[in-house]
Amino acid sequence: MSELGPMAQRRAEDLARRDPFWPAQLTVLAAIGLSLHLPSYLGVHPVWVIPSVEGVLLAALVATTPREHLRPMPQRRGLALGLVGLVSASNVLNLTLLVHRLLHHHTDPHALILAGVEIWITNVLLFTVWYWELDRGGPLARKLEVLRPPDFLFPQMTEPQLGGMDWRATYVDYLYTSFTNASAFSPTDTMPLTAMAKMLMLVQSLASLVTIGMVFARAVNILTG
Repeated sequence: MSELGPMAQRRAEDLARRDPFWPAQLTVLAAIGLSLHLPSYLGVHPVWVIPSVEGVLLAALVATTPREHLRPMPQRRGLALGLVGLVSASNVLNLTLLVHRLLHHHTDPHALILAGVEIWITNVLLFTVWYWELDRGGPLARKLEVLRPPDFLFPQMTEPQLGGMDWRATYVDYLYTSFTNASAFSPTDTMPLTAMAKMLMLVQSLASLVTIGMVFARAVNILTG
């Protein structure tokens, strides 16, 4: 039997419909697909090892999606964070190898631009999932009646008529936060409150700055040179 009261259970189920798990799962799947499309010199050999491990973890994540109860599950959240961490580390490795290739090898500028775009998009997608899993203890914890302290301060939280501190972000809000942080290299309207949130935004901004500032600029220079 659920630990929530009837009214709280209905509220949690309504929130579950507003913020389902499948967008995050599709996001990770898209990030894995983008990594498979990168040139073979931008990864660990054999190239199928990391994507295969990521795929197995994603399948396990989908299989353990809660269906009948909405209580937080530390094991599932640990699996989710481990998966996102693995894919993120793979993307950072791809970016590092791309920069090394840029500095020490003659590379087709068109392939360079395409790889840079894919790595930047992957960066946005992965940090969307990071923020979604981190804030207030994760998606399941955000569906409970009593909320944990927030990791991010959204504009709606500062306006009582919009929900105040009881307002709950959904996946789209974290996608917007990730995109604007990667584009502006800093927070825009959503502020990080905890040390973990600040470090994640710092790492994302740094990766985005390297991708746009170094890779794209170099590729454009090659094309116009």
